[in-house]
Amino acid sequence: MAKGNGKTEVNLDLDRELPAAEDGEETGPISITGKAADDSAASETEKLKAERDALLDRLARLQAEFDNARKRAVREQQEFREFAAADVIKNFLPILDSFERALKAGGDSNSNSNDFRNGIELIYRQFQDALQKIGVQPIVSVGQPFDPRLHEAVEMVDTSEVPDHHVLDELQRGYKYKERLLRPAMVRVARNARG
Repeated sequence: MAKGNGKTEVNLDLDRELPAAEDGEETGPISITGKAADDSAASETEKLKAERDALLDRLARLQAEFDNARKRAVREQQEFREFAAADVIKNFLPILDSFERALKAGGDSNSNSNDFRNGIELIYRQFQDALQKIGVQPIVSVGQPFDPRLHEAVEMVDTSEVPDHHVLDELQRGYKYKERLLRPAMVRVARNARG
């Protein structure tokens, strides 16, 4: 350490640490460095604020886009359901027309009851065809082994006409829609000792 003008000179690394000012000592160079640091910190703060604002704006836009996409998907799903329902309903309109014609023909006193029956059978076939077009299939039950996944047993009947635990009679037909059960068949099941 060298002596100069009566004070001790201290070698400090200015990048790391600045000495505290002593009484009466000027701090000119230190304040210049502090002002430059304040300016660079202020400009850095402004850059960060601008970046934050840009990110918040982007986030708000993305949230709005996501919300719009979600609403659009819900609307498209609803439109698809309505379109599918309309397509199914179109298949049943000719059947409704046939029923109306059959009722008009049945009301005539001159009509033959055999013609009326033939008309109803035609409507029944049209109805079966319409159901088949959309994928609905009847469950074949009579004479089949009882299956609790497809049949609902209403009654057990003691008989030797049909093997044990086989469907004797169908009270209400069951249906499947593309391998999915819509309604089980209500059946009477045979019970006998023959097995």
